[in-house]
Amino acid sequence: MDKIPFAPPRIDQAIIDEVTAALQSGWITTGPRTKQLEKEIAARTQSPAVLCLGSATAGMELVLRWLGVGPGDEVIVPAYTYCATANVVVHCGAKPVMVDVLHTDGTIDPEKVAAAITPRTKAIMPVDLGGMPANYRELRDLFQLPAVQSQFQARTPEQEKLGRIALIVDAAHSIGASYRRQPAATYGDATVFSFHAVKNLTTAEGGAVCLNFPPPFDNSEIYKTLNRQSLHGQSKDALAKFGGNAWEYDVLEAGYKCNMPDILAAIGLVEIKRYEEDTLPVRKAQFARYHLLLQDYPWAELPYYATAEKQSSCHLYLLRIRDITLEQRNAIIEKVMEAGVSVNVHYKPLPLLSVYRDMGYTANDYPVSLDFYHREISLPVFYDLTPNQQERVVKVLATAVKEVVSQEV
Repeated sequence: MDKIPFAPPRIDQAIIDEVTAALQSGWITTGPRTKQLEKEIAARTQSPAVLCLGSATAGMELVLRWLGVGPGDEVIVPAYTYCATANVVVHCGAKPVMVDVLHTDGTIDPEKVAAAITPRTKAIMPVDLGGMPANYRELRDLFQLPAVQSQFQARTPEQEKLGRIALIVDAAHSIGASYRRQPAATYGDATVFSFHAVKNLTTAEGGAVCLNFPPPFDNSEIYKTLNRQSLHGQSKDALAKFGGNAWEYDVLEAGYKCNMPDILAAIGLVEIKRYEEDTLPVRKAQFARYHLLLQDYPWAELPYYATAEKQSSCHLYLLRIRDITLEQRNAIIEKVMEAGVSVNVHYKPLPLLSVYRDMGYTANDYPVSLDFYHREISLPVFYDLTPNQQERVVKVLATAVKEVVSQEV
């Protein structure tokens, strides 16, 4: 029997044709396709400005550096996330302050955030886990609390201009998600998507920063600054230097190299144009089918992917198995994989990773994150996944759970 993969990208003739057209155009680095993709994302997320980059990680770091986050500063992040969320804080020389997550959907707990705010806090970086938006309203309400307002201490002109803690959303999973019937990207000062190969919208590698800083900021000017910083601080990108004597340029700062090339943007242009009408409905239907297939199993703790306020992009189906240990979870995964079904785990809490454990973080300080991790198994979700394959996934999983749990009794 054929193996069921976990999340292969959708590579069809439309993708092949657009990538071929990019190759034949003679323009494969950052150029017209990248700029067009930025416009498409901006229109669909209602963002004033969008910058496409080589990764979501680069986007988060550029925004933090533009804000002036550095040594002595703190950035609040969930303990339950991929390492990139905290790594970018470390890159800037600041301290990641980890807090626990909500039991319901694994997103950052606003009450824990409130308790973690200090005069050193410069940003909060929630994560839209599996595509489910964080509780933006509760997080933004924190900015209005007198105790929070009185603690804020600006260190840079940008921080002074903002006048409060920044909300920078790690939305790596959640393009297409909505919050209170609005695109999720409208709630953060900056919202950063990932277009990695396994994401629900891919460019093979890549990411995008949606800029939504409030007045008196000019998001188009922030875009220009971040664009320059993504190209070694060069005053012109490759497209702007094209033709005539436009080659002349200057380097205004020691920047980075993390621009998105047109050869990757070509994939994104096809994907985004069919995302809302095709890709997203398919993923929602797959989530609903898993719910239907699993609902009668008492051991299955089904993931939240839609509430009165929030609609997930249905990126990851984060199933939890009730009343099992970490060792049992691992044994279940081993049996499922042996049966030819690929599953995954999202994620190891940050304090379990050597780099953060060695910094002094302790996993037991985040009991919800630890429990979520111990019992979580991510099921396959991808465009070409068939109903019959989903039935097989659940059948294999149910058999594995029965065998492992009965062995332990």
